Amino acid sequence: MIAVLDYKAGNLTSVIRALDHLGYKGKITQSRKEVLEAERVIFPGVGAAKKAMEELKLLKLDEAIKEAFYEGKPILGICLGVQIILERSEEGNTECLGLIPGMTKTFPRPLYDKKGEGLKIPHMGWNSVKFIKEHPIFDGLEKGSEFYFVHSYYPMPSIEEIIVGITEYGLWFPSILAFKNLVAMQFHPEKSGRPGLKILENFCKWKP
Repeated sequence: MIAVLDYKAGNLTSVIRALDHLGYKGKITQSRKEVLEAERVIFPGVGAAKKAMEELKLLKLDEAIKEAFYEGKPILGICLGVQIILERSEEGNTECLGLIPGMTKTFPRPLYDKKGEGLKIPHMGWNSVKFIKEHPIFDGLEKGSEFYFVHSYYPMPSIEEIIVGITEYGLWFPSILAFKNLVAMQFHPEKSGRPGLKILENFCKWKP
């Protein structure tokens, strides 16, 4: 069973539907016990870091995520799930999980593209990823694949070696991180069509 964490940060049904489509059993849960009994964990989410951390602590899912990580259980972070695995977020100056050293940063305002035209924040829509390192979860992706983003903040780890992919939106920012049994991405694979499904399928088979 794949535990899909429910900490009132939304975006859970689309993850379950994607897993069902691929033939894998996912379960939306707020239970620390079920997280630790699961074969692997998906940590999705949209919204604000501070509110998310409050809910995680209230449900004791912060402890469950850390235990699962230190046990070596495969974990996939999506969107907010890549931002709050770092030590701190600029969003509300929030102390986060600290699984990876670094900070979640806000896009500078104003933000411009290469032509000097203003860019909207949040960054919303389809964008590509430049892979700077290989990882099994991204095997088999077609060149030029695009993924769906919705965010105003982005992860900035203090260890460059854990950055797998980067994306350009006014600036180049890390969009995929991988550290031991944890892989996390700023975009939404469950909303990214065939390339996203391939990522989820690879995660379901991945043995760190």
